Amino acid sequence: MEGEHACGLARLREEAGHTQASFVRAFAEEAARLGIDASVGIRQLRRWERESPPPLPHPGQRAVLETIFGVPLAEMGFEIPARRRTALEGVGQAGEVKRRTFTADVGALAAGALVPRQVGDRIGTGDVERLREQLHSLYRTDHTAGSAPARVRARSVEQGITQALSSGSYTSAVGRDLQGMLSELYSLRAWFGYDGGPVDRARAAAVEALTSAQLSGDPMVHISALETLVLLSVKADRTWEASSAVDYAYRLAESAGAGPTVRLVIALRETNVAVHAGDLGTARRALSRGMSFLGRMDSDTEVPTWARFAGAGEVDYATASMYLRAGQPNRALPFLRSTIGGLDSEYTRNNAWYRAKLAGVLLRAGEAEEACAEMHAVLDRHDGISSPSLSRRMRAFCLRAAEYDTATARECATRIRDAVGSGTV
Repeated sequence: MEGEHACGLARLREEAGHTQASFVRAFAEEAARLGIDASVGIRQLRRWERESPPPLPHPGQRAVLETIFGVPLAEMGFEIPARRRTALEGVGQAGEVKRRTFTADVGALAAGALVPRQVGDRIGTGDVERLREQLHSLYRTDHTAGSAPARVRARSVEQGITQALSSGSYTSAVGRDLQGMLSELYSLRAWFGYDGGPVDRARAAAVEALTSAQLSGDPMVHISALETLVLLSVKADRTWEASSAVDYAYRLAESAGAGPTVRLVIALRETNVAVHAGDLGTARRALSRGMSFLGRMDSDTEVPTWARFAGAGEVDYATASMYLRAGQPNRALPFLRSTIGGLDSEYTRNNAWYRAKLAGVLLRAGEAEEACAEMHAVLDRHDGISSPSLSRRMRAFCLRAAEYDTATARECATRIRDAVGSGTV
């Protein structure tokens, strides 16, 4: 009987007016709106509702559940083990969170959120800095927990910025700051779409980022919007558009006197375009240019938040991508290993992403034992990271590992299926 349940999830479902069947459909619809690769079937839903304690949802499912019900996972009756509690804090542990308000009051964002303003209320630098800190927290969430929880948090930040722009009174300088932050937010939304899709929605966010960047008049924000557009243009196979965006970004960097870190980001995007097009000569020149910028980064006094990921590890990864495009995986392997070794500890998602790439290349090279060891390291770090691209990369490894009839490969494939399911690659 559906009314006989052991946890709060069934109660929440019934209060929302759903049968188990209609909830499964609603779950799929919400996952599609969020751009999260997650699903649930009747059998799994019944286990969640009847078992005590219920099995813990994987990160993608967690994000959808918390969005639908507006409460943290623990309030649905799930027991969060200690190893996952830290990763969930700030995503689902907002204290006395009322149902239907979770996405507007989540983690650290709630503490600094702007309260509803009357038209004409003054917006000062304190409000701007509060919003800026919320924006910066999205970068941290993306780096440590993945794009899915960051995407959910972004709604609250966008609401605060647009509310300030539309209903507040402020100086022209504050207005430009708000426009610049809005552009950064749209660039982040575009990146979340790049990581999780769909690409057309992500491109729409990138266009919004470009519009807001132009209105802000800040060339650094404009470059941020352009470098995100490059990634999406490559993904959409619009190479000419990506190349034009790179050229424009270089021109802006030159006229604005951008530092070497920002210029390194542009060189990395130029490499992305050239590798995608198979123009390895241009890729080598872009990497050489990037190495020059890398060697001068110590002189950078101000680095925008969106550019701080760039460093030696990203150059190594781009070099590995060039060798893989050239059909030379053995030359790519040392650069992939160097990428992982050079990453800062705060980039948890990138560490898992790059290590999964290394595992896949090792498997293609026939080094199944080492490949599975690397993938086990990914799985050890995956708990708490919700990134659709990472999940797809892991599933692709799982399919390829099935070609190896060894206990190690079978064990690794089983762990992957348990962690991310067997959805699309």
